[in-house]
Amino acid sequence: MGPEAALAAERGLTGAEWYHSPVPRKRMKELMARRNGPAIRDTLLWFALLGVTGWTAHLTWGTWWCVAPFVAYGALYGGVSDSRWHECGHGTAFRSQWMNSVVYYLASFMVLREAVSWKWSHTRHHTDTLIVGNDPEIAVPRPTSIATLVTELFALRSGPGELRKIALNCLGRLTPAERSYIPASEHRRVFWTARADVTVWLGVIVWSVAIGSIEPLMFVGLPSFYGRWLVLLFGLTQHAGLAEDVLDHRLNSRTVYMNRVSRYLYWNMNYHIEHHMFPSVPFHSLPDLHNEIRHDLPEVYQGLGGAYREILPALVRQAKDPAYFIDRNKIGST
Repeated sequence: MGPEAALAAERGLTGAEWYHSPVPRKRMKELMARRNGPAIRDTLLWFALLGVTGWTAHLTWGTWWCVAPFVAYGALYGGVSDSRWHECGHGTAFRSQWMNSVVYYLASFMVLREAVSWKWSHTRHHTDTLIVGNDPEIAVPRPTSIATLVTELFALRSGPGELRKIALNCLGRLTPAERSYIPASEHRRVFWTARADVTVWLGVIVWSVAIGSIEPLMFVGLPSFYGRWLVLLFGLTQHAGLAEDVLDHRLNSRTVYMNRVSRYLYWNMNYHIEHHMFPSVPFHSLPDLHNEIRHDLPEVYQGLGGAYREILPALVRQAKDPAYFIDRNKIGST
């Protein structure tokens, strides 16, 4: 919302044409095909894991034995919901759009995001990825604040910020940033979705007060905070430390090889260059898309450890030198 937005427009970076790795039209049509099966399978497993960890946490409530199941429940609730929010927001996870909508609204609530506002925010993120002044989802603005990143392990900054925005939405108002990317026709939906979210939270708070225990809040509400660490762990690998104000996703996004468990939890968003180049490709086809274009990509990171060995030093350096970024210009097959 500052002068950077005008500067980006002057430089031709706003709504610009991005580089795309070449993929034959017929093959791209195959990759874009949507199916219900993979997402139904993964969603049912997600709900089952939430049920098992939640029930175990309830049975052990009041003892130290509840810590481990709550850690797992929080990661599934406040962490895994981020990737489900993301894919269902794109409308690609399921073939049936009503399934995308149901899981999207549920996951938005769990990850502490007002669903309508964030859908348009993410649209802008894809249109102007890491374009300073236009992208509302730059996770690590420069200069880096290490203290802020540490607090984000439990959403201690973004969480209250989101609650303030939702409270404002409940009153029928939008922030200046929201007005810049949410169409006027969607404003009423933002307000009523925010009011629905607040109604649920207030109901859980009343329940907790009535029984004299915070246990209900440990299952709905607080997991958005104490489970946030998983969002940060995966999310920083997407863009942190990379170039801003470029029109090539190979320079501002990362692809990271991950194990099968991490890929399930993250819904293949570790193939992040591929996702940004071709956001209409469903999560279950991203590995195949990667195989199609990997010859045209920078070196792929080997696991979270490989990515963070580059990310952490870069963020420390950017705290003192905001102009520094990791240069990914060297494109090569891996």
